[in-house]
Amino acid sequence: MTDETTQEVVTENAEEVVEAAAPGQETDPVASLTADLQRLQAEYANYRKRVERDRSVAHENAIGSVLTELLATLDDIDRASQHGELTGGFKAVADQLSSLTNRFGLEKYGTDGDLFDPQIHEALMHDTSADVAVATASKILQPGYKYKERILRPARVSVTEPEA
Repeated sequence: MTDETTQEVVTENAEEVVEAAAPGQETDPVASLTADLQRLQAEYANYRKRVERDRSVAHENAIGSVLTELLATLDDIDRASQHGELTGGFKAVADQLSSLTNRFGLEKYGTDGDLFDPQIHEALMHDTSADVAVATASKILQPGYKYKERILRPARVSVTEPEA
């Protein structure tokens, strides 16, 4: 029986005992103590779940903070790679850093031609064109990064909208 199933059974049993003991009626002291025990067990199980959830959130926030601090370094490595300066031992270090951040769950996003989404993109430039039907991130000026479902940095883009 899992903790969740046990929690549900304990909660249901406690509610049944409390409902059976209506006000003004004589109650069995054993039943009353049993109801109290079941209620305490349910409260403790809920407390454990809440503490575990809070611990998990704190862990994710800590990893997100460290990854956010690494974004500038990752940008420098990308620029060095684009200019052909990423060679030798420095390339090995850059590859290790990239694999490490990927293992932790850091995702790079943003490609030219994506639909513009203000939730994940930051528009730095604006243009109009007859070539597009909807607002499009026509050029990625700086890629965005996300960790799990949390946006650490929006992609900075040039937006092209259709002509009116």
